[in-house]
Amino acid sequence: MTTYYSKDHEWISVDGDTATIGITGYAQEQLGDVVYVELPEVGKALSKGDEAAVVESVKAASEVYAAVGGEVVEANDALVDEPAKVNDDPEGAAWFIKVKLADAGELEDLMDAAAYKAYVDTL
Repeated sequence: MTTYYSKDHEWISVDGDTATIGITGYAQEQLGDVVYVELPEVGKALSKGDEAAVVESVKAASEVYAAVGGEVVEANDALVDEPAKVNDDPEGAAWFIKVKLADAGELEDLMDAAAYKAYVDTL
């Protein structure tokens, strides 16, 4: 399994042709305590750059963008009931959606962990 990162602070973990997408620890820190998560319906087609989900915290509301295109095959509905899970484990159990990749070539535009850390260090 390979994990990629976007400049919009999403992580994308790829296993075969399925990508699991969530927000990074850095994004969660910037948001503060997450109090609401809205996820797309299973079956929704997303293009790279589309709004994939909405996350709200005590500080702000923010969109989660699709770093890669594909069809939503699973949504982490536990986050709708317990959005605070994002505060505890943003890069693990608090994943947002799983998509069937439409074009694995889109992954080439993303960063690996070292490049993402270097990017965050410039912010």
